[in-house]
Amino acid sequence: MTTRSAWVLLIGGLAGWIASVTLTVERFKLFMDPDYRPSCSINPVLSCGSVMATDQASVFGFPNPLIGIVGFSVVVTLGVLTVAGVQFPRWIWGGLWLGLILGMAFIGWLIFQSLYRINALCPYCMVVWAATPILLAVVTNQLWESAQAPLRIIAEWRWTVVVVFYAVLLLLVFLQFQDYWMSLV
Repeated sequence: MTTRSAWVLLIGGLAGWIASVTLTVERFKLFMDPDYRPSCSINPVLSCGSVMATDQASVFGFPNPLIGIVGFSVVVTLGVLTVAGVQFPRWIWGGLWLGLILGMAFIGWLIFQSLYRINALCPYCMVVWAATPILLAVVTNQLWESAQAPLRIIAEWRWTVVVVFYAVLLLLVFLQFQDYWMSLV
């Protein structure tokens, strides 16, 4: 892995981990005081409090950000070690890639729930939505840059896929909340 990719892995992992920890702290404050207003509840659209109050916020019976704390801890650990020059076997990257794919699937479901069921966006969640595709792109390249086609083709087009993901997400967010956004102008 290149030094730049190792730093991207570390910084992206830290961003996701910090967002997950912050969201977990906010969630526990809300558990302890139902009248607590989370710091990320900014307006009717950007409102963690609205999102945290739903069943979707704890799909597996515990707050979803706990999954992020564990997952991003692994990413940060691998990022630190990779920045330090440690070389990992291919199966480590394969395991991380699989975890990131599962994370992206879960994020996709959460995005749908936020946009079309809950009708609110969580800013800390959106940090995770932004960091995970970049991490997946870095690990995809590490895993498949020297593979046979079609896997190598996926590695070559990884940044295009990330840009398309962001563009579609921004379009969906704009369309879902366009009345609100237009009222701000």
